[in-house]
Amino acid sequence: MNHKVQTAAKATAVTLALVILSGCAANGRIDALEEKVSLLEQEVAAAKSSAASAAAAQRTAESARASADAALKAANDSQACCDATNEKIDRMFQRSQSK
Repeated sequence: MNHKVQTAAKATAVTLALVILSGCAANGRIDALEEKVSLLEQEVAAAKSSAASAAAAQRTAESARASADAALKAANDSQACCDATNEKIDRMFQRSQSK
């Protein structure tokens, strides 16, 4: 009977050791997962910040485009006025030459 108790005690000790080791391994995995989650959260925050910056840059680019379009229209209008003035001067010169 004494031998059976010793065998049972040894089996219990081995089982406890395995349980403790697997618990430590699980804790190590949990720590690694928590670290990965933390890194992913940082990457998500950086991506959000980058997206916000990109959106702001997009709005700035659209505003610059609108300003450039307005400047182009003003330049075209000025050129048309200049062309009309030159045409009037040419007609006046031709009239004065024909007399």
